[in-house]
Amino acid sequence: MADKTLVCKDCGKDFVFTEGEQQFYAEKGFTNEPTRCKDCRSAKKERFNSNDGGNRNSSGSSKPKHESFNSPRISKY
Repeated sequence: MADKTLVCKDCGKDFVFTEGEQQFYAEKGFTNEPTRCKDCRSAKKERFNSNDGGNRNSSGSSKPKHESFNSPRISKY
């Protein structure tokens, strides 16, 4: 394997996907090449781990919170 030059989908800059990184991806079973450069990956992780949790709710799920009601189901029909 040789180093590959890829284009970051966030900033549009070229970055190198090294032979060592390619081997690491293959060992981990990753089938997709990275789409972001190191700086943009770091920025994304920081946004994700910020106070708002990257739009995650308090239970850690990315699904929106829904109110739950303990009332019997009432049909309109």
